[in-house]
Amino acid sequence: MQSIVSYENRGDFGDSKYRGNCTGYIIRDLITQFYPTSKPKKFVEIFSGGGTGKDVAKSLNITNSLHLDLNNGWDALTDEIPSGADFIFSHPPYWDIISYESQRNSHSENDLSNKMSYEEFIKKLNIVNEKIYHSLLYGGRHAILIGDVRKQGKYYSIIKDMDWLGDLESHIIKIQYNCVSDNKVYANTNFIPIRHEHLLVFKKNRIWLFNKTHTSTVQINIMEVTNITWRDLIQATIQYLKNTATIDEIYNILEKSKKAQNNNHVREKIRQTLNNNPNFKKINNKWVLCVE
Repeated sequence: MQSIVSYENRGDFGDSKYRGNCTGYIIRDLITQFYPTSKPKKFVEIFSGGGTGKDVAKSLNITNSLHLDLNNGWDALTDEIPSGADFIFSHPPYWDIISYESQRNSHSENDLSNKMSYEEFIKKLNIVNEKIYHSLLYGGRHAILIGDVRKQGKYYSIIKDMDWLGDLESHIIKIQYNCVSDNKVYANTNFIPIRHEHLLVFKKNRIWLFNKTHTSTVQINIMEVTNITWRDLIQATIQYLKNTATIDEIYNILEKSKKAQNNNHVREKIRQTLNNNPNFKKINNKWVLCVE
């Protein structure tokens, strides 16, 4: 395998009509990559959906495999993951982008594709991923295929926001084909459609200890930052004041900044920056942002 993979033909694996089904070639290539001369002791597929992994296992003559999904009555949040697997492939819902309830024709409270907040989805996905990791044999791998989501103009990176369990062995980019959105025409010409998915491979290299990586987003007010230039603070101030500000208005805002603390010459520094930086221009006793 390479770090970028592309499968224009999904192959004869699983139900091609099952929305969200991935190509079986990617599961096949993962198994042959990590087990070139043997077979996994046990191959477990989580979120098996339309039966892709089961058909892959059959094509590779793997007899010790399990394929688990709400379709066959297995609940990823509450049910145990069978032990003894050295290779687990999971392809969870990408939040609520596809409703799997409508494909099953049955409701489940623990369906990760139900309508819920993004934060709740990530929390539930973390629970499943940690269960997967702990169920692996020492030396086993968890390969998770998941995509990014854009909703109401905001971009959500699931792999960034979910917990990472174990040691990251590979990060593979998979090109997407035959998306429902492929034929959509976007009014915004600056819009960049999502045409890729992420395939992360985590390995269990230790028995008692494990790495758990969590990314958090912290909102910081630049007025509380000291390692910022006066130019950037003044630029923000003028933009905040709708691109026209008197010197006193700039003083009144920036004298409250953390950078101004313990500085006895704040006003002089502000004047010096305004007069010496070409980004700022004075018009009729007011300062404006002038970026060419």
